[in-house]
Amino acid sequence: MGNVVIFGVIILNKENNFLKTLFMIFSYLAVAAVAMSVAFVLAVKYFGGVSKLDQLEQVIAQQFVGEADKTAMEDAAAHAMVGALGDRWSYYIPASEYEAYRQQMNNSYVGIGVTISLREDKYIDILQVDPNGGAKEAGVVPGDVLVKAEGKDIAEIGLDGATEIIRGEENTTVSITVKREGEEKTFCVTRKTINVTVAKGQMLEDNIGLIKIANFDDRCAKETISEIQKLVNDGAKALIFDVRFNPGGYRHELVELLDYLLPEGDLFKSVSSGGKEEVDTSNKKCLEIPMAVLVNGESYSAAEFFAAALEEYDWAITVGEPTCGKGYFQTTIQLNDGSAVGLSVGKYFTPKGVSLAEVGGLKPKIAEKVDEKTAADIYAGILAPEKDPQIQAAVKALKKGK
Repeated sequence: MGNVVIFGVIILNKENNFLKTLFMIFSYLAVAAVAMSVAFVLAVKYFGGVSKLDQLEQVIAQQFVGEADKTAMEDAAAHAMVGALGDRWSYYIPASEYEAYRQQMNNSYVGIGVTISLREDKYIDILQVDPNGGAKEAGVVPGDVLVKAEGKDIAEIGLDGATEIIRGEENTTVSITVKREGEEKTFCVTRKTINVTVAKGQMLEDNIGLIKIANFDDRCAKETISEIQKLVNDGAKALIFDVRFNPGGYRHELVELLDYLLPEGDLFKSVSSGGKEEVDTSNKKCLEIPMAVLVNGESYSAAEFFAAALEEYDWAITVGEPTCGKGYFQTTIQLNDGSAVGLSVGKYFTPKGVSLAEVGGLKPKIAEKVDEKTAADIYAGILAPEKDPQIQAAVKALKKGK
């Protein structure tokens, strides 16, 4: 038999061992190619045009040897997708947490009335106690450490487990154990509907009014304006607005309050993800009285914007520490399963067109830093105004007419 040419390689004759080996290799490759083709066809038929996440869910559902929690997988995937945006302001809300989120934005919720923080040892610090809540009535105080809920160790059940136990229907009770100065104390606490006090005013020395604004969610403008009017009617000659530890809130609440305070002009400038520009403006009516605004690193979003707008109009002195520096606004979009995503959908700018994100936050005109212990007492609401260095710095500045 003559020479055989395969892909340009000359083979002497078919009887040659080398030729036999080569034929075997090509046979294996042909079988592998057919197998791959079949697998590809089956995969296309099996998955159709579904997304990667849907494919993965199908594979796990049909092939995973253990038990898979579909809701937990989807929540984890959603958290990861939003996290992959690289935007610290966008967030995912599981369906199980959406109602609590909605209540928070409405400044009304059913609970025991405490603000908490998870410790390194897995127990829970109680930072604030709402004066209208069941925890306050039972005797819980800021500084207590929550160690048990219904007799279960918090470090073992975790924050989610503790939250699940403590949450419940209105007018029901829950047993909690706290550690205070090394001693454990157990309280039976009644769950109540708590309407958060958004703005609270008091008169300081020399007829200077102080108004603490908790957030810019529902009722912020209405309650703050009411407190302003009460203080002015009582003889206030100057005002201090405290937006330290204020997480921000709704744009319309911010604009309504600024409109009440500021003279005619631009208040809030925004650009949506689609490029649409909007400008909120103020009318001529305003409040002409010396003002100061207290801020710190936990003043976010509407809170720092509030201070920046008053400062740009030369309407108030800013006092305290640099703010967070947030420049995006979010909208909450609920999904089919009851979960939701808070997605950054635009940028906002001060009346003069400044992005607080680009400048690293608002730098107060009067810098007054406090230590961690003092900051914790301010957050808990247990530091008297006369012992608060930042309030006293604002009082001093207002007295001097700066």
